[in-house]
Amino acid sequence: MAERERRRPQQPGRARAASGPPRGPRPGREEPPPVLPSPIRGPSCERLECYQAEPSGLLECYQCRYLCTARACCQLVEVLLTMLILICSSVSYSSTGGYTGIPSLGGIYYYQYGGAYSGFDGAEGEKAQQLDTQFYQLKLPTARAAMAVGGALMAFSCLLVLVGVLRLPWHFPAWLLLECTLDILIALGFLPALYFYFHHLLDAYDSPVCKEREHLYQSKGYQGFSCSVHGAEIAAGLFSCIAIVAFLVSAGLAIRGYKTVRQLREKPVQMYEF
Repeated sequence: MAERERRRPQQPGRARAASGPPRGPRPGREEPPPVLPSPIRGPSCERLECYQAEPSGLLECYQCRYLCTARACCQLVEVLLTMLILICSSVSYSSTGGYTGIPSLGGIYYYQYGGAYSGFDGAEGEKAQQLDTQFYQLKLPTARAAMAVGGALMAFSCLLVLVGVLRLPWHFPAWLLLECTLDILIALGFLPALYFYFHHLLDAYDSPVCKEREHLYQSKGYQGFSCSVHGAEIAAGLFSCIAIVAFLVSAGLAIRGYKTVRQLREKPVQMYEF
């Protein structure tokens, strides 16, 4: 009986020990890491991972990454070339050139450009201004057409860059085929456009108005008024020739991009490479 009474006080202590906090891992023993359920893999999940790639810079974000591709670089070159065509064509449109009444302005501008000693006075001055205006009217339609073409092509090239940044070809691969067709048509359209551009310019320079204007200025010792194509018009033609090559290269890159999109739609994990 005495032994039972000694054992009874020990039972509550055992119960408290059993109901206490769990013991930590034994020293020297590693427990396996918890096993987490594997996420569901699929085309939609893999595509989402491509969209949520963490950017490391301005051009590393998903939208701006397109600007580092060959197609985007070629399209940016097209924007630059068409803008230069627009600028060079506007030279013939912006001013009439020649004797445009500089003496009437007076002041420093009057003497700096030789207006006080231009040699034109009275009827000769009015005749020079009249010939300048007529010659300007002869070149005006050609300059307007060149500016319209340059501005339209620059807007089209900017639209292609925007479409590429928005990843429209990924959702509608047929757009790349349309882009390739338009690039080829534009490149081929440059050839007759250049022909008519220089044809109408040469007609203006071969006109009696230009010949009379040239003779009048040469009689007063002025140079630079000959009936020949000037530098800005030649530059517009050269930039147009380079633009032909750029649009043809862009057409080839569009075809390659179409094939790449078809492959990436089957393997969306590699979409970031497009």
